[in-house]
This record gives sequence, C-alpha cells and structure tokens, in this order.
Amino acid sequence: MPHLALILFLPWFAVLGALFWLFPRQPRHAARRGFDVAVLLAAAVLSFLGMRWGYLGASPEAGAIWKQVLACLVAYGAFLAVLGLAWPLRARWLRAI
Repeated sequence: MPHLALILFLPWFAVLGALFWLFPRQPRHAARRGFDVAVLLAAAVLSFLGMRWGYLGASPEAGAIWKQVLACLVAYGAFLAVLGLAWPLRARWLRAI
C-alpha cells in the first residue's frame, strides 16, 4: 500500500520523462544523453523518497486515503521540481556548447 502513489503516477511520469528526453530534438550527443539520464534518475529517486516521506509523515488520524493523497502530492511535486529546474539549466548549457 505505501507504494501505491508511485504506481499510480508511473504512466504520467513516463509521459513527462519522454517529453523531457525528446525536446528539444537537437543537439543530441552523448553529454546531453548523460545529463538527461541523470536528471530522470534523480527525479525518480527524489519522487520515491518524497512519496515515502509523505506516506510515513501523514497524520494517522486523517485516515488511510489521506496518506495516499499526501504521498502522491509530494511525489509529483518532487518529480516536477527536478524536471522544472533541469529544463532551463539544460537549455542554458546547450546554448553554451
């Protein structure tokens, strides 16, 4: 049950990860692929850690569903935060190359 939040968001994370990977289409070199892989792995790991923190940190009096809600919100926020920070950094880095 504690991993339900991540399981429910995996398809959406896959869509967001694919969009991050595919755009912009050029330049596509080894350094960029390495950067993209590192960002996607960091997003997945931080999302998982955020999900665990949200699930374990939720108040027991709130009910079982609110543990899942908080876990989903934290996991989604962590994933978006990593991609949101990496997108402009990658754009700036690609312009400098």
